[in-house]
Amino acid sequence: MNGAELVLKVLQQQGVDTIFGYPGGAIMPIYDAIYASPVKHYLCRHEQGGAFSAIGYARSSGKVGVCLATSGPGATNLITSLADAMLDSVPLVAITGQVSQAVMGTDAFQEIDVLGLSLSVTKHSFMVRSADELAATLNEAFAIARSGRPGPVLVDIPKDVQLAAAAEPIDAATPQNRALNTSLAQSARARQLIANASKPMAYIGGGVHMAGAMPQLQEFLAQSPMPSVTTLKGMGSVAKDNPYYLGMLGMHGTQAANLAVQQCDLLVCLGARFDDRVTGNLQKFAPNAKVIHVDIDPAEINKVRFAEVSFLGDMRQILPAIASSTDCSDWLAHCSSLKLQHGWRYDHPGERIYAPLMLKQLSERMPDNSVVCCDVGQHQMWVAQHMRFSHPRNHLSSGGLGTMGFGLPAAIGAKLARPQDTVIAVSGDGSFMMNVQELGTIKRFRLPVKIVIVDNQRLGMVKQWQQLFFDERYSETDLSDNPDFVALAAAFAIPGHCITRKDEVESALEAMFTWPGPYLLHVRIDEKDNVWPLVPPGAANEDMIMESN
Repeated sequence: MNGAELVLKVLQQQGVDTIFGYPGGAIMPIYDAIYASPVKHYLCRHEQGGAFSAIGYARSSGKVGVCLATSGPGATNLITSLADAMLDSVPLVAITGQVSQAVMGTDAFQEIDVLGLSLSVTKHSFMVRSADELAATLNEAFAIARSGRPGPVLVDIPKDVQLAAAAEPIDAATPQNRALNTSLAQSARARQLIANASKPMAYIGGGVHMAGAMPQLQEFLAQSPMPSVTTLKGMGSVAKDNPYYLGMLGMHGTQAANLAVQQCDLLVCLGARFDDRVTGNLQKFAPNAKVIHVDIDPAEINKVRFAEVSFLGDMRQILPAIASSTDCSDWLAHCSSLKLQHGWRYDHPGERIYAPLMLKQLSERMPDNSVVCCDVGQHQMWVAQHMRFSHPRNHLSSGGLGTMGFGLPAAIGAKLARPQDTVIAVSGDGSFMMNVQELGTIKRFRLPVKIVIVDNQRLGMVKQWQQLFFDERYSETDLSDNPDFVALAAAFAIPGHCITRKDEVESALEAMFTWPGPYLLHVRIDEKDNVWPLVPPGAANEDMIMESN
């Protein structure tokens, strides 16, 4: 076999049966090998769309996502997606073609130093110089992508290496996590802090479910009863019927979550990183709280907030070791009252559709194990505030990078990973246009993805900040010349419907869910509606703005 055929053999050994990509000159040998391979390739209409589909596949399934691109512009189109996977800790292997080694360094056609470009947005990057190195390099790429804190790995393969003769690869060894410091010597101290705290709070990030520690988390919260809050990526980690779950915290978190975290005296941080969108003014964040921090990434410990007790290792082992009985009934009652006092109101006046209510209706109507793939903007925050999820793998949202255009291709990957589950892409009118070409992918593969566009004819989040912090100088946020989204979908043989009144919502959702194939629901909302609450830049989390002055 040649190097290209070996690549497909190794992918099979790694359990890969689905890949996403777009062909080109420097990766053509690998595409020739795909022609006779049982590995299924899904042609996306842009390399970024292919990589986001691989991310959606990975995040909704827990497997490693795989994407392909050619050299030059194909490889550079992956950079944004690699950065997205890096910041959201997504296991991804990106394989790029490169010009032949004989012309490398000569500014050959479509030559670019993708290895150099990728270093800051990947967990690791490789340039393969010989077919003899291919199998070992690819196996290591998968091991790195999976191990510890997951992340993206790039493997750049020159065209001559793809064409060179290659030996049959040996079976890949089962990847193991790298050795970590899993000592629980401080577990007694952590248990004492929990037992002595009068106002403990669990602060839960995406690292919990990525560690496979969801059962241990539920048991921990049962053994150590305390209120809990989550990050955007941690949503779905706490059972929906848990009476002491206060919702998402941070810039657009719930009032109850933000107020309670500010009042707590112990913060048990599980698989989270004290992101600035969570903490607000760091010096004023949870000012009276001691911190227990559990993570798999040593770089996160004491990086932003000092922890009195920290654990580096497998959360499945650590959570049972630190569980302790608590005596904080007054605190639990107080947090319940905060949740009741500051609950959401949906009695929006008028006939226009109110996005929070519409998304609540969507959440209540969709099957319990549905996957919602969200784009970035006001609609993203409304989804986080007003929809409920039974598992973090059911809520895919671009968190750390905040990438517009994420939702539609991510939904493609999620649907292919979980064909029996309902998959819904929730997008804004601005975000939807970023990767609208992936409607072609949905059409080609007849993927029954449901698409909900929340359309205020504005770049809503930017417009809201311009309104609040830039004296209402609305610079370049007007999207009133949007296309007819229903007609646009029809051009890809996808039916759809547009609604403008709240009394149309229920019947429109019914029509969308009963349609057997892909469907686009265009929801027109008022351009004046904003996301509340909002913690202004530099403010403490308790200083939330609740409405426009």
